[in-house]
Amino acid sequence: MSGFLRILRAAALIAVVAGAVGSVGLMLYTGRQAPLLLKVLFAIWVLAPFILLAVAHAISKRWPVPTRATLYSVMVALTLGSLAIYTARALKPPKTQGAFVFVLVPPASGLLAAVSVAAAALISRRATRRAAR
Repeated sequence: MSGFLRILRAAALIAVVAGAVGSVGLMLYTGRQAPLLLKVLFAIWVLAPFILLAVAHAISKRWPVPTRATLYSVMVALTLGSLAIYTARALKPPKTQGAFVFVLVPPASGLLAAVSVAAAALISRRATRRAAR
């Protein structure tokens, strides 16, 4: 593994853990008046994209380098994006639809991660086939 990929991998792992903790913390801060069951359900929902990324990382050891690099980049980008959106929501709460951000961001993050990594895998596979010819 190249030096840059190793650094990107380490940054991605740190980002996912920090993103999961930070996102749940911001969600709990924002929903501090909510019932406990609702907090638990939202915590699971908010953690879902980070768990998806961690699982993808765990199974990516044999993936081509461009696909892994894309995964690591997506891990960092989604963490930064999620934390930015959740922080904005926590610091400036809207008058209505307060939970909307926490409902929308996790599936959008998961979809963005899946599409990005799948596209990188497809491009990498095509490049490998062309090089083999």
